[in-house]
This record gives sequence, C-alpha cells and structure tokens, in this order.
Amino acid sequence: MRKLTLAVALSLVACKSAPQMPGMSISSPASADSVVEVWLTTGDQRALLARQPDLRLGLTLVDSTKPVIDVDPGQVYQEMIGFGAAMTDASAYLMQNTMSPAEREALLQDLFGRDRGVGMSFIRVTMGASDFSREHYSYDDVASGKTDSALTHFSIDRDRAEKLPMLRRVLAINPQLKVMASPWSAPAWMKTTQSLIRGTLLPKFYDSFADYFVKFIRAYQAAGVPVYSISIQNEPNFEPENYPGMKMEAAMRADVIGRHLGPAFARAGIRTLIWDWDHNWDLPQQPLDVLSDSIARRYVQGVAWHCYGGDVSAQKVVHDRYPDKDAYFTECSGGDWSPKFDENLKWTTANLIIGATRNWARGVLMWNLALDEKRGPHLGGCGNCRGVVTVDSKTGSYKREVDYYALGQASKFVKPGAHRIGSSGGDSTLAHVAFQNPDGGKVLLVLNAAQGAQVFAVRAAGSSFAFTLPAASVVTFIWR
Repeated sequence: MRKLTLAVALSLVACKSAPQMPGMSISSPASADSVVEVWLTTGDQRALLARQPDLRLGLTLVDSTKPVIDVDPGQVYQEMIGFGAAMTDASAYLMQNTMSPAEREALLQDLFGRDRGVGMSFIRVTMGASDFSREHYSYDDVASGKTDSALTHFSIDRDRAEKLPMLRRVLAINPQLKVMASPWSAPAWMKTTQSLIRGTLLPKFYDSFADYFVKFIRAYQAAGVPVYSISIQNEPNFEPENYPGMKMEAAMRADVIGRHLGPAFARAGIRTLIWDWDHNWDLPQQPLDVLSDSIARRYVQGVAWHCYGGDVSAQKVVHDRYPDKDAYFTECSGGDWSPKFDENLKWTTANLIIGATRNWARGVLMWNLALDEKRGPHLGGCGNCRGVVTVDSKTGSYKREVDYYALGQASKFVKPGAHRIGSSGGDSTLAHVAFQNPDGGKVLLVLNAAQGAQVFAVRAAGSSFAFTLPAASVVTFIWR
C-alpha cells in the first residue's frame, strides 16, 4: 500500500546544511538561556513519548563538522488545525460496547486530552458506512426500486447510540477539535448500480446529493457536533467490490461542487468547508482538473490526500498551482503488512508528520482510531489494518500502537493555530519540521532514519544546543 520508500521521503523533507569550516564554532548567546523540553520515541521502544532531561538553548559550542538544523521563525507557512484519526463505526462501537466507562474515559483522555494525553485536535467521521462498519447503510435507505429525492427518510439515528456520544465527549475534552466528514457512497437509489457498492452518481440526483450534505451537517450540529469540513466522496477514483464506494471523476466532482453543493451551502447559510479529492498522492491531476473549473474553484477551500499511492510531493504540486487552496492529509493506515515498530515509526514520521506538513498540510489524519485484536470489526475491505490503538474486545484494555507515538510526537505539542516555520539543514538521514505555537513557543521534530545514532545541533535566534538522537528514532524539542 505504501509505495513511497523512506529514502525518497527523506530526500523530500530534509535539506542539506550550508557548507561550514571544519572544527568548532561558538554561537551568539540569547539574552537569557531558554529551557528546551525533550520528548523522545525510539525505534527499539526503550523510550515511548518519554520526557528526557531538559537542554539549554544558549551559548553552546557547536561542532561544525556535524549536521546543524537552523530554525527560522521569520519564515512563516501554513496555520495548523491539528493531528488525529478517524472515529469510524468500528472505533465508536468498540469504545462504547467493549470498554467500561472508566476505561473509555481513560482512552479518550489519552487520545484527546493535552495534559493527560496527546491532544489530538482533528478527527474524521464517515457519513454512513465504510468497510469499518458492522453493516452497510446510508442515511437515506429506502426499499429497492424506490427513490426519495426530497430526502423525507433522511435520518442519522444509526449514529446516536455510539458515534455521536463518542464525538460529544471528545469535543468536551478538546473543544478545539475540528471534525471532517466523508461519505463512502451516496444512498443506493441515487446511483447507477442501485447499490451502495460500486457505481456512480446519477445526474438527476445531483441536487438530492447536495441536500444530503445539508441535512447531515444540520443534524450533526443539532446533535452537538459541528462539522468543520467535508469531502464529497472518499477515494473517488476507486470502486470497492465488497463495501460502499462510488466513482466520481473530476468533471463530475466539479459539476456537483460548483453547480449544486456549493450553491446549496450558500442558500442554507452553511459555512462548512468543502475539500476535493480525498484520495492518493499519485493522481494530482485529478484535483487540478477540479480547480481548473472556475465555478467549482470558488467553493473548494482545500484538497485532501491519502498515502496509498504516489509520494507526498504531490501536495506541493497542487498547492503551488493554487496557493490559495489549503492542503490536508486525511487518511493512511498501518497494518500487519508492516509489523516492525522501528520501520513504521520512520515511515509514518517521514511521510505524514514531517513530509505532509512540509508539503503544506494544515492537518494530518490516520485511519481508524481504534480496532480490536482481530483488526475489526469490519465488513469487506481491509482485514489487516491497524488502529492507532488496539482495544481488547474481551477485557476492554487497550494498547498504544506505533501510530499513536508518531502522531503524539506532534499532536501533544503543536497546538491548533500554530504555524509551520522555517527549518533547514540536517543531512540525508535527518528530516525535520518546525512550528511556532500561538503563545510563541517553538516546536521542532527531528527524525533519525540512519542505522546509528546521530549527533547534531539546533540553532535558533543566535543560540544553539546539541543532541544525540538514537537510530530509527524521533525527538520533539519545545522552547520559548
């Protein structure tokens, strides 16, 4: 599923240091030393998002024969909304039905609390069923052969027992949470197949499909869950054979967005953002074709991306053509096809945490928040995907997976409203990304993908510090 090699990824996100004279150099001191917090996850799992002894950013001898990473707050890039994963039907079911109230609260605090957990502030929900549902359904199912163009049978009641209670609790824990929603399929009666599986949208139901979103957003708002953004179709270039899906070519998406969905939102006073694509890096021409439509373009706020084909630089290709359109990374799953902790930590950090944000992503989402020990429940689709955490369906206990730690190295420290700032230098095995939080605090993530430990320095505002990062490990530095 992951076609991008780690070496290629690192070449996209790490810059060479400027040449320096060999020997030692002394950096200029700041007016006062700043304390630098250090949080580390190592590939050998000896440290798992563990705080290390503080460092000092100040008058420091810098070995100029070693890599140097320069952090420049004067270079300001995109504003961040956060990091997180998807509250699929499977995740909500496990949390609500297999965990005690105390276990469930501990897990939600671990995922979304900033003091007690990693402070996720971005979440995705499925509009109807995905492959990680226990049955296939939409919000407007009618008898075979019937239609409901006025959506008189529309209902989100299926979400009231599990998904909505979980989302409301998460919003209470983290009120800054942004909720993205995506359908895997329109209701069957709107489609060429008359089924949730395969097929495409019938033109005579474009307005009904637009109204489907309006009703969903209003219903979720009334249920206490405001929807920040939607994509009009999950993975529109793919028709799954055994779970809901729907093909939507670029011309159709442009038509639906520009002449139906966008105007429907405007008439209803809905300010939920519309994102195009929500599919892989390997076909950047698809969102470019939608954005080339001047009518659709006025309604598209951003482009959403998945990891299962191509490489992360596609995000920059589209952003460079349309710099007023934001980028978001909205799905990638780990799984049993890649079981090694260290390799997963390196890949996910290089491509999603560092790579996606250095290529303009304002938010980063993994796939399922939680799955059980059998990698489910699911109906069709992926049978060996991994959740950010694994919930034991018999005991209610949970295990933090590697994806939790990769996300946590960013989500715990990069606050909503932070901006990515400049970071340069390092070498071919050191990748990095830097942010400035709304309170002025600086955050720098560094990945060492080498087979041995790396010694490097960090310079900022005329001062510096040095650090030795173990092999296959990621560190986060925080200072003011």
